[in-house]
Amino acid sequence: MNRKNVLKILSVVGTRPNFIKIAPLLKEMKRVPQIETFLVHTGQHYDREMSEAFFEDLDIPAPDRRLPVQSGSPASQIGEIMMCLEPVLSQYQPNVVLVVGDVNSTLAAALAAVKARIPVAHVEAGLRSFDRTMPEETNRILTDAVADLLFVSEPSGMENLRREGIHANRMFLVGNVMIDTLRRCVPGADCPTCLTDLGLDESSKTPTPPKYAVLTLHRQGLVDNPQRLMRVWNVMEEIGNEIPIIFPVHPRTRMRLEDAGLKSQRGKGFGNAEGIRMVAPLSYLQFISLQRRAVMVMTDSGGVQEETTVLGVPCLTLRENTERPITVTQGT
Repeated sequence: MNRKNVLKILSVVGTRPNFIKIAPLLKEMKRVPQIETFLVHTGQHYDREMSEAFFEDLDIPAPDRRLPVQSGSPASQIGEIMMCLEPVLSQYQPNVVLVVGDVNSTLAAALAAVKARIPVAHVEAGLRSFDRTMPEETNRILTDAVADLLFVSEPSGMENLRREGIHANRMFLVGNVMIDTLRRCVPGADCPTCLTDLGLDESSKTPTPPKYAVLTLHRQGLVDNPQRLMRVWNVMEEIGNEIPIIFPVHPRTRMRLEDAGLKSQRGKGFGNAEGIRMVAPLSYLQFISLQRRAVMVMTDSGGVQEETTVLGVPCLTLRENTERPITVTQGT
């Protein structure tokens, strides 16, 4: 093949939501001979359950490059990612840098590409919570402002971009790639032992499947505010007296809970007041299996809101706003 006809696309990921979004895109790009793909993992999520297990579950190829990025303040992390990406962009010389979502890695890669005069494509563009206190909101706005191609997941995103003056020929309503991943993985996410592993009896002696709720918390505006975190926790303990709550805990959230002196409650057996069961972060397939069987899900995660909408599981969004209004207008 004439190398001049090859489109080189360098994709940048850094966190669990990024991996879920990039998986179907990489799979589709691999089917096109005219596209040469490269994958860079910034390392923003670096432990096994937050990173490596997702690559395995989603059948994502090993990254071409891993950046030695450390945890730190948003500004320092974004700056470090940009500095590490600069020589990578020079080495691979892609025609397009593809970014997904709204995390620090997304914005950092977009800015690094712009500075290197490489076009940027943003998948999941246009989402807005209209809450500038959210770090993700700033990341979304800035990434969309510098991106050349904006791929939008829901109609509200198109309206938001029009309001911000983005030209119509730069934005495309394409649907939600996270749901592409979800639908592909649901058949393989039937994990009969998942509930047993979490201490919920699924044996044949149980006349009906065990009932439980699922909780996720990770957003800075909630977990970094001790008063707000305590208010939410108190409500969760009340709910936990009625139904067990399975709580896969983000590492950062666990630290904040420990700082506040909060602990999970334990009961004597399924069906009693068992409170909140804090567990380590789950792999993607484990979490989907847990989520689809839940009585309800309580979350501050935008992606989980979308997944419950498709799975038909009632969802309580533990926020004052959402950048995904479709999960309210057409969701659960």
